Parts: sequence; structure tokens; C-alpha cells
Amino acid sequence: MKTTTTAKPNAKAFRVDYPNDWCPGCGDFGILGAMQQAFAAMALVPHEIALVGGIGCSGKAQYYVNCYGVHTLHGRPLPFAAGIKLAKPELTVVIVGGDGDGLGIGAGHFVNAGRRNLDLTYILFNNEVYGLTKGQAAPTLEMGLQTKSLPEPTIQSSIDGPSLAHASGFTWIGRGYSYNVRHLTDLVVRAVRHPGLAYLEVLQPCPTYNDLHDKEWYSQEENGTSRLWDLQQDGYDALIPQNATQEVHRERTQAFAQMVTRWDSRIPVGVMLENLAISTYTDRIAKRVPPYRDAPPARRTIASATGHPATDLSGMFSEVAV
Repeated sequence: MKTTTTAKPNAKAFRVDYPNDWCPGCGDFGILGAMQQAFAAMALVPHEIALVGGIGCSGKAQYYVNCYGVHTLHGRPLPFAAGIKLAKPELTVVIVGGDGDGLGIGAGHFVNAGRRNLDLTYILFNNEVYGLTKGQAAPTLEMGLQTKSLPEPTIQSSIDGPSLAHASGFTWIGRGYSYNVRHLTDLVVRAVRHPGLAYLEVLQPCPTYNDLHDKEWYSQEENGTSRLWDLQQDGYDALIPQNATQEVHRERTQAFAQMVTRWDSRIPVGVMLENLAISTYTDRIAKRVPPYRDAPPARRTIASATGHPATDLSGMFSEVAV
């Protein structure tokens, strides 16, 4: 990581001089720019951020952001990120990965993470194909569709990421579009600032393998109406306040369910759900183990100056003594 100063950073502070091997026109570039601008807008500095990536084109994003970064195993960035956040809660921890990484091999971790509501942000790059391995159908490609990289139409049903995130327990859910960097930057800021587990799905063209949903398809308009439907401009209310009544919770949940599965002539983008009524996992741990709040693992002394372990395990051993 580069040495930083105490001056307020701009987006340049998060750029690195590292060869980029994404294809020209890839939506990853817009997502990368949105993250860099969002971190600057929040006045973060590089050493305050940990970016955890999976496998695939999108899993390389952490190489192109000047901050702490981890390149994990296929489908495993969420448990890696959970460990980082639990060890050092003051870090801003962001996960980046593709639809195959997160909703295919990583689907089990995706669901299990929702049960905890750790303060993490998961930015999922959705181009409907496995771009790094020559364009196979990813879990988000709708059954019956055939991109130019497929010899036949896919015969598997698709997974709707926002619906799965809601069912799993994510407390902030949103969707953006990689070519609308300004709007996407705002969504990244809102996702990171949310005190809980946030899922931000980013629709992006893959100019190499996906010829069905390309830039032109996303920018189409019918009767003067854009295909991408901005929920907040349309007055959609995604907020479930901290002390929400059951009626408010039910109304917001029903509105989410009616809106989220739409994928036809109009695709909803923006904040879909913002639930502040559920406590975070670190708050629950701190109530059960009070020392955790002031001394999480990263701030504990694990050895003396001479290298002798400073951890006392006698209490744990006494609990299992027979």
C-alpha cells in the first residue's frame, strides 16, 4: 500500500499504477471508478479500507484500488471479509465479486452471511456470464437465453440476487448500472454507510461474451421511458426505520417483493431496501462478551516482548475439564 498523507483524499488517492487486463468497454471500469470516487467522497484514506475479491474478472478489482486487498478462493470472499471485520471492526470492508463467484459456488456463504448482519458491503458484478473462462452461462442468465458464447440456450433457471439477499437477511439491498457512474457512486456511498450487511448488484455489459444485454440494450427507451427505472426518482420508499412498527415493516417488505422481480421493459435500479431495525453481529457479540467492544482481536496483545504467548487459556480448559 502506498504511503498516504492526512490531507483529504480525492479519487486519485485510490488509483494504482498497475497494468489492467480487463477488456475494452467492460463494465468493470465503471464500477472501479465508482468505488474510487465513493471512497473519496466519504473522506476515507487507503489504510482504512480492506477490499476482498473472489475469482473472475471482477475479482481482480482489489488490484486496481489503493487500499488493503485480499484475493481469495472462488466463492469465499464473504467469510474472508467476515473474519477481517470481526478482527478489526473499524476497517471499512468491501467485497467485490461476480455473479458466478457469489451466486454460484459462493451461494452457501452468501446465504449464511445474511444471518449475521455484519457491517460489510458486497458489490456483485452482474454480467450474466463467466467472463474469465470464456463466457459460460452464469447463475443470473435467464433460462432460454443464448449469448454468442453459448452453443445452445441455457437450460437452467436464473437466480435473482436481490431476492436471495432479502431472503437471506441482508439489511441493505440496491442495484446500479456500471455505465452510470455518478448514480453508482452514490449507491456505493449509501451501501458502505449502512450499519449492516449491504448487497449492491451492479448490472454491467460484457462486450466480449454477452451480446444480448449490451450497452445499447440497457440504454433503450420505449415511449420516452428508459429501460432503467430509478426507484428514488419515482418516489419509492425503501426505508424500514430502527423503531419501525410491524405495519411499516410489512408495507416495505411487500413493496420490495412486488418490485424486485421486475425484469422486462423496465429494470428497477436504486435503493431497494434499507432496514435499520436489525442489530449488527458485532453489537450482539459485544453484549455477550463486553471486552470485545474495546479489545477486538486485532487490538489485543498476543505475545510479550520476548515472544511468550500472552493469552490465558485456563478458563477455556476448565470448562471442558472432566
